[in-house]
Amino acid sequence: MKRICVSVSNDLVSDNRVSKTCISLQRLGLDVVLIGRRRRTKSLKLTKRSYRCHRMRLLFETSALFYAEMNLRLFIFLLFHKQDILWANDLDTLPANYLVSRLKGKPLIFDSHEHFTEVPELKYNRFAKKTWKRIEKKIVPKLKYVITVCNPIAVYFRENYSIETTIVRNMPPKDRSLEINMINLHFDFAIDKSKPVLIWQGVVNIERGVEELLMAMNEIDAYLYIIGDGKIISQIKQLATQLQLDNKVFFLSRMPYPQMMSLTRQATLGLSLDKNTNINYAISLPNKVFEYISAHIPVLVSDLSEIRSTIEHYHVGEFISQITPKEIAKRINEMLEDKDKMAQYKANTYPTSEVLCWENEEKKIAHLIRGILNKK
Repeated sequence: MKRICVSVSNDLVSDNRVSKTCISLQRLGLDVVLIGRRRRTKSLKLTKRSYRCHRMRLLFETSALFYAEMNLRLFIFLLFHKQDILWANDLDTLPANYLVSRLKGKPLIFDSHEHFTEVPELKYNRFAKKTWKRIEKKIVPKLKYVITVCNPIAVYFRENYSIETTIVRNMPPKDRSLEINMINLHFDFAIDKSKPVLIWQGVVNIERGVEELLMAMNEIDAYLYIIGDGKIISQIKQLATQLQLDNKVFFLSRMPYPQMMSLTRQATLGLSLDKNTNINYAISLPNKVFEYISAHIPVLVSDLSEIRSTIEHYHVGEFISQITPKEIAKRINEMLEDKDKMAQYKANTYPTSEVLCWENEEKKIAHLIRGILNKK
């Protein structure tokens, strides 16, 4: 059986795209080994998986030292373990994978989940941004197999490095079998069960509209659940307390995908409020939007170029162009008050989720892998 080593820089707990990819690779008859890291205090225990996982314990948790140590340790692991194909998720795992690929003569697939050199975390760190840009320019033009998540990133690679990519969007699976054991989960913090429940899920980082959403909540007669962690989660929790929202806004840490989706299905409205203030967000295709659609709840989303056509075509929600507390409160209240329109949006999510699903996207992975195996 051919073995594929899949690398990622996170702790594997809640990276749903990578988990779906590994399962798809297994369906193609590959022996899958997923490699990530284990954080000293914040990593949850991994749920049982059908493929093997290896989590490296690193000395450094953040900064350039983390990325240097991670790639060194990843290089050593890959060098001394058998594999027939290498799969690098995002630019931060590419150096180690590329070196091993060259040394062993093994095919390498680069899966770019975002416009890495334009993420907001690098916006104010010129040295880090220049370093990653140099790595990208050095390695990416030499790659044969590249996957990405949306058309603008594909265009970027084509125009800057003259390479073609396979676009595999990060859609939820139609298969809900993993949620069977989660059906008794509820939003237990909500006091008044008749009130609507708003949900925001994802990585709580800068420029994602979470601060403005909190400042809007005193004007909205609903509960808000924020599911996820991130670099500014402590500040967000402090802001909620300062705004006296402790009985209205509730925080749940990141959790396994089936558990998160079981809760999401009980919400009234899903929110995605990324700001158009950096290239990565401006061209993004937010995972959470498709997860809301899969959970059959209407959406209110930022008016970003890549998501606009989806919302307009399938009529599953509305846009918001100004990410301000006043506008957020206005738009949410308008949607919640229009029961008929919300019912129609919800009804439209059912056929939409049959089309926008991982089962359709994974066919592109199958085509790529079969092409590689046929050449070996």
